[in-house]
Amino acid sequence: MAQQERAIRTRRAILEAAATVFAERGYAAATIAEILAQAGVTKGALYFHFGSKEELARGVLSAQVSGGRPVPQASKLQEWVDVGLVLAHRLPRDPILQAGARLTLEPEVRELLGEEGGTAWAAWAEVSAGMLAEAQRRGEVLPHVNPKETAELMVGTWTGVQLVSQFSSGWADLEMRIAALFRHFLPAIAVPAILGHLDTSPERGARLVAEADQQVADQG
Repeated sequence: MAQQERAIRTRRAILEAAATVFAERGYAAATIAEILAQAGVTKGALYFHFGSKEELARGVLSAQVSGGRPVPQASKLQEWVDVGLVLAHRLPRDPILQAGARLTLEPEVRELLGEEGGTAWAAWAEVSAGMLAEAQRRGEVLPHVNPKETAELMVGTWTGVQLVSQFSSGWADLEMRIAALFRHFLPAIAVPAILGHLDTSPERGARLVAEADQQVADQG
């Protein structure tokens, strides 16, 4: 068990190191040597977990959604909002998310890994559509709303907003911008009885992350 836990920690350290290098240098310019130096592991350890730079990029992209599960709420639509707000809080602080954002926009990565494998968009859209469909079944989303279409639209719009934030403020205003996005988006999909109870405040993402971290600490 201890050996398995060490392997998990090593794999995570390698992924985070690769993400840091990809975020700073991009896929083409990043080298295995730089990733090894960042991770502080041997070449053998890296190749035990990832056979190539391509596999490292796949690993970074596939890790995007794994940490995006929301804290359970009474409202499924609130959980959907929370995913976007938490992501806005985490992106400026999380190299894996930053690398995913950069890799997704690099044409050579999409050519190498394929349109879906080379982006995080499809995975986020799938998670989002599932949550919206459940919210609709619960009567929180208007009957005419198409969950898949709405999810894809939100993922695309969220991506555009984060790019504007990145270039204008280095993501310093991302949480404020994403909160504003939800305030403008939600009236088109939420039933009126639910709309007034949804919390879209810019501070909510940070609060939810802190609560989740405290729960982990209490369990440990």
